[in-house]
Amino acid sequence: MTETRSKKVRRRHLARRLRRARQGESLVWTVIGALVLAVAVRSFLFQPFHIPTESMRPTLESGDYVIASKWPYGYSRYSLPFAPAALEGRLFSRLPDRGDIVVFRAPQTGADAYIKRVMALPGDSVEIRQGVVVVNGEPVPRGLVGEEQQINDDVLRRYGVYEELLAGGAGYTVLDRGPGDLDTYGPRQVPEGHVFVLGDNRDESRDSRVPPPIGPGFVPVENLIGRAEVVLASATPRFEILKPWTWYHLRPQRFWVSLDPDPS
Repeated sequence: MTETRSKKVRRRHLARRLRRARQGESLVWTVIGALVLAVAVRSFLFQPFHIPTESMRPTLESGDYVIASKWPYGYSRYSLPFAPAALEGRLFSRLPDRGDIVVFRAPQTGADAYIKRVMALPGDSVEIRQGVVVVNGEPVPRGLVGEEQQINDDVLRRYGVYEELLAGGAGYTVLDRGPGDLDTYGPRQVPEGHVFVLGDNRDESRDSRVPPPIGPGFVPVENLIGRAEVVLASATPRFEILKPWTWYHLRPQRFWVSLDPDPS
């Protein structure tokens, strides 16, 4: 009787160990599945980006969190985590539209992600005359719609606020402080396989007007990561998620703001 009871106890202990092992194995596979799904979504569907500078104001503010879609221009090694060098070219490649806000890997570093607006495509002639962008000999229409003042590092800066309208209907707002070193450029022809990009904050952006190693110059299409679609959330630098008393630094008016330059 005692031996039979002992065998039953051992069987129960063994059954418990087997259940725990199965639960542990199930948890491991659940974690692995979640990681694979997260990598797949990040690589092929959507990727979040934090905006650390003011080079795209007023469209994007420092502290914005932007969601970029990965499929509009196809996929290259820069679509994947760590950008594996073994992969070359671009699968399902498609050029951006003029006016698209694109995220790309900086050609001069191969590491940093930039976000700018596409102004000219391969083969286009591009020029800047006194701050006015000229594409294929046609000035991009712009009109002054207001003024803005901002204090940065105890320095008062005044901006003209302009609306620009690209051929094809893409409209957006830019800032311009007046005559500066970047207000004259070209004319240059955009090389094949490249695009010409500008920041909306025209005097405070390192973009295609600035050649490597300081700026990106013309951006290879292969370096495109995705198209910025929406501002998911926004906060000032004083916001910290683990400190509820800083949550008033959130900017809810900038939550879920579309970045489509032609919403119609």
